[in-house]
Amino acid sequence: MTTIRFTCMFAKQGVVVVTCARYYAAVRLLHTSDWHLGRNFHGESLMSEQSEAVDRVVEVAADADVDIVVIAGDLYDRAIPPAEAITLFSETLIRLHEVGARVVAITGNHDSATRVSVASQLLELAGVAIRGDVARCSQPLLLDPDDDGPVVAIFPVPYLEPSIAGPVLNGLAKPSSAENGDRPRRLSHHEVTHRATNIVRDHINSKGPFRTVVVAHTFVTGGMTTDSERELTVGNIGHVELSTFEGFDYVALGHLHRSQEWNDGRIAYSGTPLPYSFSEENDSKSVRIVEMDAQGRCHTEVVPLEVGRNLRTLRGTLEELLANVDYADAEQARVRVILTDQDLPLQAMPRLQQRFPHAVELRHDPEGRVAPGGSDVASAVRSGTTPLELALRFWTDQHGADPSDLQVAVLQDALTAASKEHHG
Repeated sequence: MTTIRFTCMFAKQGVVVVTCARYYAAVRLLHTSDWHLGRNFHGESLMSEQSEAVDRVVEVAADADVDIVVIAGDLYDRAIPPAEAITLFSETLIRLHEVGARVVAITGNHDSATRVSVASQLLELAGVAIRGDVARCSQPLLLDPDDDGPVVAIFPVPYLEPSIAGPVLNGLAKPSSAENGDRPRRLSHHEVTHRATNIVRDHINSKGPFRTVVVAHTFVTGGMTTDSERELTVGNIGHVELSTFEGFDYVALGHLHRSQEWNDGRIAYSGTPLPYSFSEENDSKSVRIVEMDAQGRCHTEVVPLEVGRNLRTLRGTLEELLANVDYADAEQARVRVILTDQDLPLQAMPRLQQRFPHAVELRHDPEGRVAPGGSDVASAVRSGTTPLELALRFWTDQHGADPSDLQVAVLQDALTAASKEHHG
């Protein structure tokens, strides 16, 4: 039997140790992130599916008999989450505690660091660490698995807003870790993250040896994005180089919503437990079970969650989509429809929702239509074209085809009526 000690390092209060028992030598972590509790999908609440997703996380944690559940930020979808989201999160922490897992969570860019991490030091007495205070990034959670290897040190690094985190990190850094010529200026995400990880390295060098786990919420350069992330900054200046995380045994990342990894799985995003945009339609949502041996080597298993409503994108004419039996499997999915009818049918969305009740997005992309160019219309305006000719050119430019004789007649009648009204 192996004893696991969960040690909380407080700045002033000393050390608190919580013990539990495991019947294997390796340390097991469950890595998840970006729950975004309280999020909507095209105006439809996801609370019931998010409840199903966290149920599955608890189930996986229990089945894998993990020591630690790591949640790498964006616990909620907004700084002031709805009450039901807070209740769900609280109940989930209790259930994880009941199955024997400790919890290490950080705040993300969607979270309020102050609200989420309230009473954090008190919660750590019960084995639940929720970190939003940048000043505590050098205070690890320590696990002593008694497996002939060094203590496992987990360093929770919350989302670092440069204007706020920069001055705090400057105050924590040793002279050897500070940037040369520090001046009051706005730092980039890469710079503040680099400073935070250097502070972690200073702690490891002075207090170690450790097996190290860093939990961070950031955008690693080269990461695959989806349509559901919030930009940290404009352009690429919010990106953090992979080299920032060199030397750590495992880096549990949050922010990007797609599961992905680097360096043989040593640096990884778990991704969201549910898809939050149609760009994630074909993603397999999952968590990661990381088993760390006495030498700090990690073996990772990606465990699919397979919960929540599926997403489907359907393309075709309205009649095809309403009649085709091949689309029966989409009837209970959230559906994005791209209609290819030459003219957008009347009441298209209500008619689609009779078959696909969870259709939430409709686009019109007629087959064979030429993309609007605008050059002919612009030249027609400059050349003093008659109102009818101008209207017909605009029609052709927007629809990619000439109007029918009936449509020409309707336009002519409308212009005639407008002219009479204008001239009295």
